[in-house]
Amino acid sequence: MQSESIIETITNALQDQPVIRGLFLSGSFGNGRADAYSDIDFVLVSGDGPTAEVAGVWKAAVARTGDIVMWWDRNVRPALINAITADWTRTDVIILKPEQFAAHNQASLRPLFDHDDLYDQLQKEQPHPQASPARLFRQIEEFIRILGLLHLAAGREEYINGVAGIFHLRTKLIDLLVEETAAPDRGGALHLNRLLTEEQKALITALPAPVPERDAMIATHLAYAKAYLPRARQLARLRGVEWPERFEAATWDKLNESLGLARPYRSGR
Repeated sequence: MQSESIIETITNALQDQPVIRGLFLSGSFGNGRADAYSDIDFVLVSGDGPTAEVAGVWKAAVARTGDIVMWWDRNVRPALINAITADWTRTDVIILKPEQFAAHNQASLRPLFDHDDLYDQLQKEQPHPQASPARLFRQIEEFIRILGLLHLAAGREEYINGVAGIFHLRTKLIDLLVEETAAPDRGGALHLNRLLTEEQKALITALPAPVPERDAMIATHLAYAKAYLPRARQLARLRGVEWPERFEAATWDKLNESLGLARPYRSGR
């Protein structure tokens, strides 16, 4: 079933249901950036929010589009239902009360029906996304913490765990790069290509692959530290975020003491 047919089928199934006051497309279908691989994200407005009655009405509507083979009903988040049908169409819905819906903006939504004119009351544009100073500080600390666990992985010869640590460092580096670009609409987790510059992509792809072996594990940790920490310092300086100097210094002291490793960049940069 094609995406627009699925959207139309679900809309027709719900628009006369008294418990549902509005239905909107969000995500890539809401902002016009959908492609053949996009899931279909909905925002549903109900006076009582995500009740069992609304969830049941939603499931019946989704079932009209195909055989449901996966159904997560308000498990991941209290207002979120995820579904996958047999042809691997992914539909997600967030069920909100009208007052919660007010946090959205018109640019990120496409109205399907709106019985109470809720869409007209929204802000037109999305505020510029940016991590708060506290969140950015925590992200930097988390990178340093994971880096510091290298001495434990090496000491215990836990090279598989060391590889897991590298994947965590990679995630933090990608988060930092996306934060640098300050893309106005970040989309879902699978929309990375359009969020990174060519220079950033080259940086990521040039980093060594994780290998569960001592020397490779250590070298890859250092490569990620060299890629991440100077850029994070620069971004922190631009955003007025205090750098965790004592924590980073203590981490390098520990890595030097246990593994003979030195900081792979100048701290003043």
